[in-house]
Amino acid sequence: MSPRVSRRLPALAVLATVLVAASACSSSTADSSATAPSASPAPSSGSGSAGPTGSPTTIMGADGGPVVASPGTGRLGPGFVTPTAPPPPGGTMTPSPGSWSRVTVPAGYEIALLATDDNEPARHLHQAVEAWAAAHDVRVTVVPAHDPATYLAAIQKAIDLHPDLVVSAGDPLADPLSVVTASWPDQEFLLLGAELAEPTFNVTAAVWKGTTARGGGSGTGNAWRYDASTFTVERAARALDAGVAAVLRGYAGFVVRVD
Repeated sequence: MSPRVSRRLPALAVLATVLVAASACSSSTADSSATAPSASPAPSSGSGSAGPTGSPTTIMGADGGPVVASPGTGRLGPGFVTPTAPPPPGGTMTPSPGSWSRVTVPAGYEIALLATDDNEPARHLHQAVEAWAAAHDVRVTVVPAHDPATYLAAIQKAIDLHPDLVVSAGDPLADPLSVVTASWPDQEFLLLGAELAEPTFNVTAAVWKGTTARGGGSGTGNAWRYDASTFTVERAARALDAGVAAVLRGYAGFVVRVD
């Protein structure tokens, strides 16, 4: 064997060893890349609670859409409603006392009050609305509704004022309102001391034990009996406060019971 060939063999052996080592290292790196778990992305900060897939839970209102609160109206306190499990549309929520106290009525808020004033309970409801409005700097336009034959006309007159809220005081107007409210989905209504038999998503009721069952005593709603003595100004104002809080914070279309 020539000296040139003998000198070349050790060099070739070293080169072969380096190539084998490099191939093994490359294979090991590829295997570890294929089997190593990928890092989980950091969770995003959503406004709702995370569901099974990690996405925020959307809170649904009585209209079947997301609950949307009016801006600048404060917030509901604990115990008003369970946000992730509100009652079904038209269902009843029973807020904890004072859980609506941090809700604020926006400046320039206007209501149209349908008032019968034909008995003492009705007059107490009227007084409660006026007292509540004065306390919250709310403008009230009273629409008299004394004659059952003109109830529908009175309701239409209140709607034509384009208020933020139409408030109906007492039970006499419940059935006439049930004929009208579905035709005005952009108008919010609140029944004080009464309920509709089949409320639409834009109708909120503020009641207490002693108000009539739905639809003028049809028996399809609350099981208690009508008790005129429960229609005090203080109780009605408290119910109105809670009912308006529900409307402002996106929970219109429910029955708000305050005892």
